[in-house]
Amino acid sequence: MASLPLGGVGGGLLFFYFAFFASLRAQNLQKGDHYLYCHMNGGVAWTAYAISPDGIHFHDLIDGDSIFSDAEVATIEGRTRDAYIARKHDDKGFIMLTTDMDASNRSRDRLHKTETWDNYGINLLTSKDLIHWQSRTFDFRKGTSIFSNPEAESVYKDWSTINRVWAPQAVWDPNYMWPDGHQGGYFVYFSLWNRSEEAYDRMYYSYADADFTTLTQPRLLFDWGYATIDADINWVPADNLWHMMIKKEGGTPGLFTATAPSLTGPWSEPVEDDYVNFEGKKKCEGVSAFQLAGEDTWHIAYIEYSSKPRNYRICQADRFMRNFHSPQNIIGVARPQHGSFMRITKKEYKRLQKWSDKRMKQSGI
Repeated sequence: MASLPLGGVGGGLLFFYFAFFASLRAQNLQKGDHYLYCHMNGGVAWTAYAISPDGIHFHDLIDGDSIFSDAEVATIEGRTRDAYIARKHDDKGFIMLTTDMDASNRSRDRLHKTETWDNYGINLLTSKDLIHWQSRTFDFRKGTSIFSNPEAESVYKDWSTINRVWAPQAVWDPNYMWPDGHQGGYFVYFSLWNRSEEAYDRMYYSYADADFTTLTQPRLLFDWGYATIDADINWVPADNLWHMMIKKEGGTPGLFTATAPSLTGPWSEPVEDDYVNFEGKKKCEGVSAFQLAGEDTWHIAYIEYSSKPRNYRICQADRFMRNFHSPQNIIGVARPQHGSFMRITKKEYKRLQKWSDKRMKQSGI
């Protein structure tokens, strides 16, 4: 194939070629130079907001209160955990995913003789303005009927024995092809455990439609031979790889990184000589990596939950999402816990602040 000159018509075609294929890379849309931290409230499990003008100094909205009715969103157990938020691929709104789980429901666990940390489903939410949310709950115990392709081969024989569906997150994949020929969907990944059919939590993935209202049947993402939870996947331009930071259950404590050339893998074994190890033998999870506007380095947030009180840290990493350093507690959030960070515009920042002020005034706070 003849090479094209960088200038003139050839240069224009070359630029278009690279721009076109870059636009087809799976990724979540980034916009704005202000920041939203959407998280599980660490006191009572509900979904809360904190915002920041610089990605470093945050403050709670509505005093850390729930941003919606958990009872209406989480129709299985009435509580939402592990909130992950992102801008929609078409910039016409926002998506959120939460774990549907009430960890305080001890009586249910005693009655069914299951573990305290069992749960059965997740919630998919959409919003036009970050304030008003619509949701759909997926109760995995109901089996293949809840998925958009119930006829497909299933990963489980019996879905009624599902006992964990944890920490869902999503990445827009413009290259995913649906059976009817249309293209584009949300790669939704989460950990699953069906105690009657597998030995531990493993990472699975489904695809959601562009409206974020349906899910395909789960497929196994990888299995390293031990339990893994709380995956956070980001595209790292510096090495042209997907980086997944994840908690390994058991073994050396810390948050580890695996890489892959595509979302569905193959995923490498976790890197053992460069990981988040600041907490020593203390336990940490709920990792969320994000970049500040205009920067190519990374900020890595996570919860260290062994201590009392717990510590929600943000450390730094280089542009390769390596060489983790300088951990410090998040600034300005009273009850931080497992959540995610998203860039927002100044206009969105002001709208959220105005909404919070109005809610506070109405409640007399």
